[in-house]
Amino acid sequence: MVDGILNINKDLHMTSHDVVARIRKLLKQKRVGHTGTLDPEASGVLPICVGQATRVAEYLSESGKAYQATVTFGTVTDTYDAEGTVLRSTDASQLTREQIATVLPHFMGVQMQMPPRYSAIKIQGQPAYKLARAGTEVVMQPRQVKILSLEIVAWENPHLTLAVTCSKGTYIRSLAYDLGEYLGYGAYLTGLIRTRSGPFMLAESVTLAQLAAAQEEGTLQQRLFPADFALQNYPALHLDEQLTRRVTHGNAFAYPNLPNAEQPELGRVYSVNGQFLAIASWDAEQQLWKPKKVLV
Repeated sequence: MVDGILNINKDLHMTSHDVVARIRKLLKQKRVGHTGTLDPEASGVLPICVGQATRVAEYLSESGKAYQATVTFGTVTDTYDAEGTVLRSTDASQLTREQIATVLPHFMGVQMQMPPRYSAIKIQGQPAYKLARAGTEVVMQPRQVKILSLEIVAWENPHLTLAVTCSKGTYIRSLAYDLGEYLGYGAYLTGLIRTRSGPFMLAESVTLAQLAAAQEEGTLQQRLFPADFALQNYPALHLDEQLTRRVTHGNAFAYPNLPNAEQPELGRVYSVNGQFLAIASWDAEQQLWKPKKVLV
């Protein structure tokens, strides 16, 4: 059985579920899952957890993301991307790079963002896009997101290439729409590549074809990242033999204060021989670490 995380470069037009299904078939293994969807019309980094690593998938989805987005001004669609119906068009020939650069700081930092109606967000148990396609009135609620950086990569009117670093849950389609509305020309997303998801970088990713070749050649293990690779933001708690036994039985444990840091909410727990044992949460009231997920 294979255990670990695969850094997949998802092809255009594939759903995240398609990728999971292909890897299940390739590895002949059921325990395979993604760490957050990537739109079919986007390509790039899609971390896939396999085997025991599926138990840490929820923590990977908390990580920040980075994208390269192509935004086209002068057109607005109902989906905020090229797949939708055109709602209106405007002449954007007078728009300049300088005008765009001037307004980008407005979209930086913590803010409330309205997700697209055509998204996978659940409304009364149904994905919003299904309700929208059925003609049902869909009322979206704004969500808090954080945009850490926005950088103009290229500008050739009316097409803007933008590098974006942001928190989880940020919709780049909404960013494109909001940017167009703010400038008064309208805009929609015409291309999207995810260049980073947490610690996983596009330059280190593999396509499904490359993964299949590695499986054929017997080099698949070289493509796997250990489960704890994606949890580097959490401190490492290295235990002695006695505490290792406590954790494997699910018991809370005390650990010396961590240096030069506030007490974090979660920690990576390692056995006396360096094996990744568990994810533990800090109980401030009892001043103890409690195993949240034991992986052995």
